Amino acid sequence: MRRLTLILSLFAAPALAGETGLITLVTGDDSRGWEAVGRLDLGGNSFCTGALIAPDLVLTAAHCLYSPVTGALIDAGQVQFRAGWRNGRAVAYRGARRALVHPDYLYTRSDRIDRVAHDIALVELDQPIRLPAIRPFATAKGPRPGTEVGVVSYALDRSEAPSLQEVCTVLHRQGAVLMLSCSVEFGASGAPVFLMGPGAPQIVSLVSAKAEVAGQRISLGTVVEDVDTLRAALGQRRGLGLPGQATDTGGARFIRP
Repeated sequence: MRRLTLILSLFAAPALAGETGLITLVTGDDSRGWEAVGRLDLGGNSFCTGALIAPDLVLTAAHCLYSPVTGALIDAGQVQFRAGWRNGRAVAYRGARRALVHPDYLYTRSDRIDRVAHDIALVELDQPIRLPAIRPFATAKGPRPGTEVGVVSYALDRSEAPSLQEVCTVLHRQGAVLMLSCSVEFGASGAPVFLMGPGAPQIVSLVSAKAEVAGQRISLGTVVEDVDTLRAALGQRRGLGLPGQATDTGGARFIRP
């Protein structure tokens, strides 16, 4: 933990030259190609961001599936995915059949850096989404430091339409944790971090938290390299996920978006 805190101090930096700010995707033209990103509504009083990686599978952050009040898993019947949610309407609405969090994720674990490393989950929808406008995204291995990536997210102050940050940067990688210059806020948990080209965007990470180091803001993500293992496990399990944990670290201050 001490080593990672020092690395955060070294690599947390202001946005690099050439990076772009947030663009709100308010029209159909703006949103074209991003309809597989949606708002994941949870228990009627909170939301995260999720993205389709198959017609019936949404990739999101594991901590999104837990009640921040009780620490218990949210019942699958209280989870709804709103694909392409924009200005009060979605391209498709689906409930959840079941979900699975990473087997090494523990929601009340005291080491929150360790929590970020496994903060990944799959939500299986009650019906697949098979619409020409919605194309699930492929996943890829986590990028190296210095790689330019993009993020599409919903957040507390922009919950009615997705926002795109087309260019931000991987500042550092420590194991499965990426330190990013991408702009995130509450609600952006689970937002897909994309390798933007050539070809179709590929998901390489998920937003897990925002961090503040020496007064500078960065975001933290987990790589998605275990997603195929989760897919296989989901086919063998029943119910909503596994138990888990999360608390404070010393050093850097972490806040769940």
